[in-house]
Amino acid sequence: MIRRIFFILIAFPILLASCESRRSRIDRTNLIPEKELVPILTDLYLTDGLIGMPRIVLKYAPLDSSSTYNYIIEKHGYTREDVDKTLKYYFIKNPKKLIKIYDKVLGSLSEMESRIQKELGKAKEHPGSVWPGAESYFYPDPAGPDSARFKINFTRPGVYTLSATVIVYPDDQSLNPGISVFSCNPDSIKTGKRTYIKMPFRYIKDGHPHRYSVPFKVPVNKTIHVNGSLNNYENNPDNWGKHMIIKDISVIYSVVEQ
Repeated sequence: MIRRIFFILIAFPILLASCESRRSRIDRTNLIPEKELVPILTDLYLTDGLIGMPRIVLKYAPLDSSSTYNYIIEKHGYTREDVDKTLKYYFIKNPKKLIKIYDKVLGSLSEMESRIQKELGKAKEHPGSVWPGAESYFYPDPAGPDSARFKINFTRPGVYTLSATVIVYPDDQSLNPGISVFSCNPDSIKTGKRTYIKMPFRYIKDGHPHRYSVPFKVPVNKTIHVNGSLNNYENNPDNWGKHMIIKDISVIYSVVEQ
């Protein structure tokens, strides 16, 4: 019921403006296909919810909500006028179809919610993990840029494995995204001397989950400071140009060197 109300609040301003000339002839050419309209409305719903968060309001107070909606729609290859025209047609000529489209939007949102809950449960499967960061990272992040940087201090000798499941969507605009890790000894922190671990891979941009792992060693009688980022790239895309999920992150101690 709450979702239905929120959806109406998003759609109502558009529908109100679109239906002022309700008696006029409606042009049904070039309507947005249903399979593309559903993800557009889903993203508008999510955007509307994020804009209402106090933290987002404080950080992005100068932004106009209307321009934000326009930006989201344009990311899908359409304009606000295209959405207005499509919703106007269904609202006046085929409201039952609009309800079915709305139900698909709710289904997509429910699937997202279930996936997030599942990932939160997976985080508990690594009780021995020493990962210090967030459980998951989602891009674009409306709260601002976040490269998923981390810093871990190791005093116990052995082999550690950093692992994460990553989904990078084909429309992601970052160049060669991947993991960046470097270490330094305590006596070289001030000098900035770093030992980079060469990554044998870059993230695959196919919209499917892939598991990536990076093993690294901590010598005996050594304290190692490990720094890095789970979202490193070679260009400078804006926050909304990134489209990926990093989840199920762990750093597991596995072998003690003799």
